[in-house]
Amino acid sequence: QVQLVESGGGLVQAGGSLRLSCAASGLAFSTYTMGWFRQAPGKKREFVATVSWNGASTYYANSVNGRFTISRENAKNTVYLQMSSLKPEDTAEYYCAAGYGWGRSQGSYNYWGQGTQVTVSS
Repeated sequence: QVQLVESGGGLVQAGGSLRLSCAASGLAFSTYTMGWFRQAPGKKREFVATVSWNGASTYYANSVNGRFTISRENAKNTVYLQMSSLKPEDTAEYYCAAGYGWGRSQGSYNYWGQGTQVTVSS
């Protein structure tokens, strides 16, 4: 059974930083593209960042480019999202996802975590 478990969310002041983690099990982690998405209250879930199976390629939403960094440790079956210079508009539930596709489309990902809440206060 595939499981993706996010952690590291919380409450932070604007300008602060957080690092999210997503621990995967039940799948050949090192062969999957991993992505992060987020959903704010009343809004659709949106793409944040993605990293290729070997970590060599990354791609970010314009809204987070230069502030967020996605990375992975295949030996630990874990993907990370380092978030810096956080803004109130980054407040959302953050989800990790695994798939064999590539890019910002949710259809490229087959497995999803339950999410972790990030709240940025002004």
